[in-house]
Amino acid sequence: MKSILKTICVAVLGLIFSQDSYGQWTGPKVKPTKHTEVKYGSLTPEHRTDANMEAFRNYGLGQFIHWGLYAIPGNEWEGVSARKGAAASEWIRTWSGPTAPKNWKETYDNLYKKFDPKDFDAKQWAKQAKDMGAKYMIFTTKHHDGFALWPTKYSGYNITKSPYKKDIVKEVVDAYTAEGIDVYLYFSILEWNNPDYLSKEPKTEDEKKKYDRFLQYTKNQLLELLANYPQIKGFWFDGTWDQSWVKAYDFTYNLEKELRAKHPGLIIGSRFRNDEHGKRHFDSNGKILGDYEQGWERKLPQEFEWLDGNDWDAVMTIPPNGWGYMKDWSGIYTKTTDDLLDMLMHTVSLNGNFVLNFGPDGQGLMHPEEDKIAKELGDWMKVNGEAVYGVRHADLPKTKLGYLTQKDKNLYLTVFNRPVNNIARIAIPKKATEVPVEAVLLSNGQKLQVKHSDIGLDLDKNTYYDVIIPADFKAERAFVIKMTTGAPATKSEKLMDAKM
Repeated sequence: MKSILKTICVAVLGLIFSQDSYGQWTGPKVKPTKHTEVKYGSLTPEHRTDANMEAFRNYGLGQFIHWGLYAIPGNEWEGVSARKGAAASEWIRTWSGPTAPKNWKETYDNLYKKFDPKDFDAKQWAKQAKDMGAKYMIFTTKHHDGFALWPTKYSGYNITKSPYKKDIVKEVVDAYTAEGIDVYLYFSILEWNNPDYLSKEPKTEDEKKKYDRFLQYTKNQLLELLANYPQIKGFWFDGTWDQSWVKAYDFTYNLEKELRAKHPGLIIGSRFRNDEHGKRHFDSNGKILGDYEQGWERKLPQEFEWLDGNDWDAVMTIPPNGWGYMKDWSGIYTKTTDDLLDMLMHTVSLNGNFVLNFGPDGQGLMHPEEDKIAKELGDWMKVNGEAVYGVRHADLPKTKLGYLTQKDKNLYLTVFNRPVNNIARIAIPKKATEVPVEAVLLSNGQKLQVKHSDIGLDLDKNTYYDVIIPADFKAERAFVIKMTTGAPATKSEKLMDAKM
């Protein structure tokens, strides 16, 4: 009976927590129990060990920039907000309902004639990102509106037709690369105003001919980006959920092959394509389709086990769902620097990278609140970055105090919840051969007392090490205790189990 109930529970959890129709998830993914023949599966090893992939694992903090024509309206038009008529600021072209302006799509499609960002300075953006502590960045070359921010030869709807004219993608790639920040290019497959694009599976000969033209166009643009900007490390794909793309699995499989052949070491996330059975992100046997897991958009895994050993990143907005520029941040909750630090440490404690989004305005300036957050994050990272870069998940019991990360013999506790008694108690398995033996505060290098506290709880598999925080130590934000591990000086007492 127990085994039947367990099977039912696992099946139900699989339905609740597995990928939804858009390939996103909020819980553990249940791997298929039955093997399926897959011809169009993964093209890379499950755990790449090349230099590019090792660098990806060590980034810790990244920056996303959404910029395009949608920056001009800033989620409103002529004083009317699009909040109730469009899904997000960068989706404003889809504005509908009673608040939508007359002939809005036509108005939007002509915004390129006004795109002339006088204050855009890619070097300033890159400097701000470096000062913030970002090790990589993702930049929108083309969003769902189809407007290309580089002088593509394959579409007339591009930056050269705007008053600005210059190659924005080149400016961004060059500036960030010069600052030592790795660049990934965002590319939307879906294009709202492309006459050859279809959302449904093409059925008729005419539909197939049109969509084949679109596929070739997409391939041409991607190869063009690789040729134009050879410094880039990878692609970040979007708009791959429509059935037209899902059914083009033979084309997308071979396209990925070609991209990787043209650019050895290229990193591609799990949302680029699917197998022949329509499975996205993970193939029909649960194997990741790409180099890292991309399902964590505006969400975070709660348990390390959910990730099943896959590399991953979390991309996060500051407003609830604002990727592109939003003029008006009033009346909505916007994440604070403390919120973002908590999410950052949550992410890196589970072996992920945390990527924070910025949406510059039509002139090329960040929102004032973004500038403030970038400065505050940077100030914190300058002191505590050692607990973020190149660290790994610490295989220790969770702590209510904050998050644990580990690098070699160094164990880092980022304290968000300071105990009132100033004792930071760390649970360590009794069988551990490495335990905290020394500790310092990263903020000032002050040495801290470490004590073994063998509490003696019945059937407890852990013992405890107390790090004493000085009562006069003041911190306005989360702070990091760096511990050095070594052989335990004392052993836990062997106690009789309680008789029940």
